[in-house]
Amino acid sequence: RITADGQMAAYTADSPYGIVAGSDGAMWFTQLQSGKIGRIGMDGARAEFEVPVEGGMPAFITAGPDDALWFTLNQGNAVGRISLKGEVVVYPLPTEGAGPVGITCGPDEALWFVEIGAGQVGRIDVSGKIEEFPLPDRESRPHAIVAGPDGALWFTEWGADRVGRITTDFIIEEHPLPRLPDEGATGEGDGVRKAEPHGLTVGPDGAIWVALEAGALARLG
Repeated sequence: RITADGQMAAYTADSPYGIVAGSDGAMWFTQLQSGKIGRIGMDGARAEFEVPVEGGMPAFITAGPDDALWFTLNQGNAVGRISLKGEVVVYPLPTEGAGPVGITCGPDEALWFVEIGAGQVGRIDVSGKIEEFPLPDRESRPHAIVAGPDGALWFTEWGADRVGRITTDFIIEEHPLPRLPDEGATGEGDGVRKAEPHGLTVGPDGAIWVALEAGALARLG
């Protein structure tokens, strides 16, 4: 935990990965290796909840429109829901080996997620109905997704150096990212390196900001 003026406090956890604020005023997080969902209150009180999928690897987590927390199970090939009481429900995905990672709540009050293994964007409503939308490039390895200020969903395509956009009417468009100069180039190759977009978020300026594994930030908008 870090405050706006830089004061920091650390709390131990087993392989924490995704984190989000819940409607109960606590922070909820995934524990990738132990397969649990954790909760920590502002007073430091901790709780852990088992996910009933062995080796499921809970990854990203987001707050849903129903006051529950929704998360992806990367190796469990499913999306999970945990209530504020710790009750867990798991929804298997139709596509085998989909490998869901990023998840966010959309403007339509459904949960939207990306499937890094299948090259698809998925949508699940609070009743558990799942829809999947293949990307033009199924090898693009989408990783993270966020609801944009324009009412669409924006996502990174880690394997294709692109940022994608999908509307709630399921229209997909893609935006290539520039490659960066390779400062360590030795004369072999083209002297540039892949951007490898990873996480993304909406900035206070209304633009989409993207973290690139190549060592830079990109801004769209």
